[in-house]
Amino acid sequence: MNYFERAKFFKTKKRLGQNFLINPDVIEDIITHAEISPEDTVIEIGPGVGFVTEQLVKYAKKVIAIELDEEAVKELEKLNAPNLKIIHQDILKTDFSALTTEKVKVVANIPYYITSPIIAHLLGEVDDLDNKNRNLIKDIILMVQEEVALRMAADETSPSKQYGLLTILSQFWADVEIFRRVGRKSFYPAPKVNSALVKLVVRENPKLDLTDYSHFRKTVKAAFSQRRKNIKNCLMHGGFSKENIQKSLAAVGIDENTRGEKLSIETFGKLSEELIKNKDA
Repeated sequence: MNYFERAKFFKTKKRLGQNFLINPDVIEDIITHAEISPEDTVIEIGPGVGFVTEQLVKYAKKVIAIELDEEAVKELEKLNAPNLKIIHQDILKTDFSALTTEKVKVVANIPYYITSPIIAHLLGEVDDLDNKNRNLIKDIILMVQEEVALRMAADETSPSKQYGLLTILSQFWADVEIFRRVGRKSFYPAPKVNSALVKLVVRENPKLDLTDYSHFRKTVKAAFSQRRKNIKNCLMHGGFSKENIQKSLAAVGIDENTRGEKLSIETFGKLSEELIKNKDA
């Protein structure tokens, strides 16, 4: 299957971040890791001209392809698969519950410049306890920039630039695994960066059991607001009182000079709870 020759006939649009996957081995890996059964409904985000789509329709009961580019939609229509439904729409404006009532698998090759908004749209923020999209998703196969994949899968022992808000957003509602690095030549046109495939298995419950999820989000946001400053100064800058911070850090056993990127998600949860407890103490 010469995907490169087929892709050359389509005029890609830089403004939409279009880079079509043309490596058949990578496409096969996506299908394998998606573990699609004949009972599955798959939502594909950013199908482009349909190289992955034409494989998905062979395995799934139904494929719902969401594509913004009108010319790409015309190419998708040529597949003429009875189990394919094409939605000409912006993914960030798409409510999955309007498309299906069944649990779905998601396969996405997305424009890299909107990766974080798309992850938030699919999973919900850490304090979005009843996100309509997430409630319908079983798992997600996501093609992202390699640097972003490393940030999604990081932990407090990773290099400091990797662990941050995107890590917590990704892992709060899903188990994250990088399963393949993907080189630039696997795409047409070739992007300037390497990519990676990530699998997110969506949780039924959030990673932590907290009394106030919005407060946790505020705590984490403050902790990563000024990366060169320690946790104490970041929290003060985020509106927490000095006395509360000192009491709470001591209660959790965190040195005031520690930086936020050295705290695990679980430790952030404990810190948030202490900050609530000591607020009016």
